[in-house]
Amino acid sequence: MSLRRILALLYREAVQGPKNFIFIFTIVVPLGLSLALGLIFGTFFSGKPRLGIVDPGASRLTQLAEAMPGLVVRRYASEAELRDATANGAVDVGLLVSADFDQRVLSGQSGSLTVYVWGESLLRDRVLIGTAIADWLRELAGHEPPVTIATTMLGANNELTWQQRLLPLLVLMTVVFGALMLPASSLVSEKQRRTLHALLVTPATRAEIYVAKGVLGVALSTVMALVVLALNGAWSSQIWLVLLVLFLGAVLSAEFGILLGVLVSDINSLFATVKGLGLLLYAPALIALFPMIPQWIAQFFPTFYMIDPVIAIVQRGATLPDIAGQLAVLGVMIVALAGALRVARER
Repeated sequence: MSLRRILALLYREAVQGPKNFIFIFTIVVPLGLSLALGLIFGTFFSGKPRLGIVDPGASRLTQLAEAMPGLVVRRYASEAELRDATANGAVDVGLLVSADFDQRVLSGQSGSLTVYVWGESLLRDRVLIGTAIADWLRELAGHEPPVTIATTMLGANNELTWQQRLLPLLVLMTVVFGALMLPASSLVSEKQRRTLHALLVTPATRAEIYVAKGVLGVALSTVMALVVLALNGAWSSQIWLVLLVLFLGAVLSAEFGILLGVLVSDINSLFATVKGLGLLLYAPALIALFPMIPQWIAQFFPTFYMIDPVIAIVQRGATLPDIAGQLAVLGVMIVALAGALRVARER
């Protein structure tokens, strides 16, 4: 296998790529979906954090909150109204202040606050309000006051926002669609236009042609997956580990795409085959959308081992030892699929 010929073929693929609508889809669709999710769930152009307050004693905390320009403050008459407003998402955080709170804090006694948090509120809004409450307490008491804060999560989803739950599907679509469909559609198109035979007349081998087509799909889908993570606020300090997992997942997808390109004779059959395999490819991300489904079921699908490590890193702070087993499975599948591709190529 010649590196020079592979680079020449890769240059040819890169030049012809923008003429292929799959190439355009690989770039446009992830960006469009990320923008749509951001607009719907608040990552882009989101408004100010919303704080609901029940304050029967006219606490100075309420005055400080209402004076804060970057915050929307809404007053409620009772704790029940505050709980309902928080659970329904009318406010991001609800604050219940007792009637004698200021007097207890100013006299040096222990005080307590009840805080309700909407389960689907943005993390940055929670952090901003939490930091503001700490600052208000210090300003009220003149020092760090002995205040106990009891926090209760409310709402349909107490752990992950819908944007976080949709992220696995978006990343998986980006990696699989780009790395699988680009080489597959390119190979099928070459066969339909009979240009593949022309290439084989040159010194280039089938393996070199396959590698060049696969490299373009792997590179483009990996880059777009990183862009999707960044746009959805899922960037990680372990970005090189994320990059490794995305790369391996893209290699597996590209191998499968090349195998389909070898076996399928026309573009309509290719799309029908990929459509028929849709559940197999995207099942792990679809299962993650619904926590009530036993999550271990996703482990029966091959793409689980490319998407779960990524989400574990960016959402749960996993490290290399935590995902080593999944990476090992991913590596075994890559080797096995490479063997299957070699057999198909020889036939």
